[in-house]
Amino acid sequence: MTRSTERLSALWPGGDNAVAPIEPAPRPASLRARRVGFLWNHVFRGEEIFPLLARRLEAEFEGVEFVGFDAFGSTFGGDEHAVVDALPSRLRDLGVDAVISGVGA
Repeated sequence: MTRSTERLSALWPGGDNAVAPIEPAPRPASLRARRVGFLWNHVFRGEEIFPLLARRLEAEFEGVEFVGFDAFGSTFGGDEHAVVDALPSRLRDLGVDAVISGVGA
């Protein structure tokens, strides 16, 4: 068997990114005594997954509180643009320190 030294080229089939990357907000060092908001696109099993996450986080971080996804609306379909546009003020009004966003499928 002979080893080839030929180089092959490959092209990426996707286009350029449509949205410029942004730096995420600083994360809290701990979720102890913090308020966590759950965001969901209402696509896949969030009503099952978020309670599991909440129980696990409550076991690890004393005083953690949660704001359910129903407080925000769906981040996909219908009025998603209005929901996303309202998020900064809604998170501030509800005193949310961190967010877990569930994107099903």
